[in-house]
Amino acid sequence: MKLISTEFCIQMLNAKVLLLCLVASSSAQGRSSIALGVFVEAFAYCVHCLRLFSPFPVASVAHIEANPDAKRLYDDLLSNYNRLIRPVVNNTETLTVWLGLKLSQLIEVSLRNQVMTTNLWVKQKWFDYKLRWDPEEYGGVEMLYVPSEQIWLPDIVLYNNWDGNYEVTLMTKATLKYTGEVFWEPPAIYKSSCEMNVEYFPYDEQTCLMKFGSWTYNGAQVELRHLDQIGIDLSEFYLSVEWDILEVPASRNEEYYPCCPEPFSDITFKLTMRRKTLFYTVNLIIPCVGITFLTVLVFYLPSDSGEKVTLCISILVSLTVFFLLLAEIIPPTSLAVPLLGKYLLFTMILVSLSVWTTVCVLNVWYR
Repeated sequence: MKLISTEFCIQMLNAKVLLLCLVASSSAQGRSSIALGVFVEAFAYCVHCLRLFSPFPVASVAHIEANPDAKRLYDDLLSNYNRLIRPVVNNTETLTVWLGLKLSQLIEVSLRNQVMTTNLWVKQKWFDYKLRWDPEEYGGVEMLYVPSEQIWLPDIVLYNNWDGNYEVTLMTKATLKYTGEVFWEPPAIYKSSCEMNVEYFPYDEQTCLMKFGSWTYNGAQVELRHLDQIGIDLSEFYLSVEWDILEVPASRNEEYYPCCPEPFSDITFKLTMRRKTLFYTVNLIIPCVGITFLTVLVFYLPSDSGEKVTLCISILVSLTVFFLLLAEIIPPTSLAVPLLGKYLLFTMILVSLSVWTTVCVLNVWYR
């Protein structure tokens, strides 16, 4: 039946094309308007045949309608909603906000600037009594997604922010449940200040803290609790080429500030990581050790060759280049000297002594 109908459509389309050709061969008077009408009718008929006999479903604009129950729920919830008021029944009541982090990527750990750059998902959950509803009154709708700019949000910021950018990267939608539970998980790229210990560079371990808390509300108004018991969630973490993550615990703290008599609660996430040493071993340590061993060859050169002092000076200059390269990597701190820096400094002293010894030997040789 479908094959016969398809052949019928093709025959009708051929007839319309033939009619269009006859119109084109007629007189010029009125030919333009008739040809345009026939062409439009043939095109519409072709589209109609494709919709009827196509093996794939074709959507119709008339059947695409918004969910009326969800729209009615959205209007009822947010018509008289004030996003500036803390969602509590009593003003003395404490609102609990659960906070968690999901680490997506460790972008950079800068020793010189003492900054850790991370790509995070900031998971936040709280209860808003003004956003409750009965699913039976709204066609069984139990969950709703609303723009986060239209509801109350806790002003959770990173206290030890380095660049002054306290906002999240994207204001994603919040998930509402009929029980009043609000879940919001925006992505953010944070640059946090981190005290670096460069004593054992490049075989070092670093521990960086990320301290999150409310900027406006004290602990009696907004209480922070940890969302996950595993510290930072690493389920979506992209492996770093420079660092290995060792542990990611989290702790809740209360701290008093000079501005306010009430304490402020915060969640502090601790990120402990160990450096992968292959890059620095191949490109920094092995060349330094190889150049150091060349110092021994100075004492095997004949005194009449005239190259003993030249070799010593060349080795000393090479070590100086590596020392300057190390100074560009580590921060300009006076608290500790890196282990590699101690090695280079000790080697430069030995090479300087070898230069002094070589000069004395040449002085005795040519005297």
